[in-house]
Amino acid sequence: MGKKTGPIGVFDSGYGGLTVLKEIVKELPQYDYIYLGDNGRAPYGIRSFETVYHYTLECVQHLFRMGCHLVVLACNTASAKALRTIQQNDLPGIDPEKRVLGIIRPTTEIVGDYSKSRQVGIFGTSGTVNSQSYPIEIEKFFPDITVYQQACPMWVPLVENNEYSSEGADYFINKYIRQLMVQSGDIDTIVLGCTHYPLLADKIQAHLPPDVTLLSQGTIAAKSLADYLERHPEMAAKCSTGGTREFYTTDDTETFDRQAGIFFEEPVSSKHLNL
Repeated sequence: MGKKTGPIGVFDSGYGGLTVLKEIVKELPQYDYIYLGDNGRAPYGIRSFETVYHYTLECVQHLFRMGCHLVVLACNTASAKALRTIQQNDLPGIDPEKRVLGIIRPTTEIVGDYSKSRQVGIFGTSGTVNSQSYPIEIEKFFPDITVYQQACPMWVPLVENNEYSSEGADYFINKYIRQLMVQSGDIDTIVLGCTHYPLLADKIQAHLPPDVTLLSQGTIAAKSLADYLERHPEMAAKCSTGGTREFYTTDDTETFDRQAGIFFEEPVSSKHLNL
C-alpha cells in the first residue's frame, strides 16, 4: 500500500505567505492546501537564527502530522535562517521522503534573466538581509552580478496595520529606496525579498526610476513549484487534488481572517492552532 495522499503545506510567520499561496493556487488550483501562519510568534525578521529555526521546524512538523508530504516555506526569514538545516539535518530523521522547499532559491535562479546592468537590489527584513542568503544564492547562479541589500524594518508594520496606502507609507518607501539606490545608481532590478512587500509594490514602483524592474516572489514561487512537481512525479502523486484550502493561525482567528483577506484577496476562515 502506498502512503496516503495529503495537502501541500504552506508556512509563513504571519500573513505575507498568503501572497505566495494566492499565486500558487492560481498556477496549481487542483491541489489541496493547508496554510499555517505562526502569527502568535511573529515577526520572525527580528529573531535569532536559533529561534527562527526552532519555530519553523515546529510548524513544519505540525504540517507533516496534518498529512502534508511537501511543505513550502513561503517566508523569506524562515527560508534564510531555517531551510537548509531542516533539509540537511532534520528531514532524514523525520521522514526522508518528505520535502521542504523555500522561496529564496527560485527567485535567485531567475534574477539574472532580468538584469542588464548586472547590478541587483534586495529589499528585505533585517533577518533576511543579515543572513546574506540572497547574495550567497545569486552568486551560485550569476557570479557576474553584484548584489546590494537594504533592510526595510518599517514596511511590515505598515502593511499589517493597513497603512500601506497612506502618506506615511510613501515616506518610508522613499527613505529605503534612497538608501538602496545610493549604493549604486546602476541597479536595474530589485527583488521584493519579503512576502508582505507586494502590497506596497505599486507605491514602490512609483518611487523608483522608470527603467528599474521590480520582482515579486509569488508568481516566481508558483511557477517554480509547478516545475518541481512536474520534475518529481513521485511527489506530485502524494499531493491530494480536491481543490480545498484550509487556514490555521497560532493567534486570534477573527483578526487573522480580517487581515488574511487583504493578502489572499478572498475571504478566509481560519482555525486556531496551539503549538
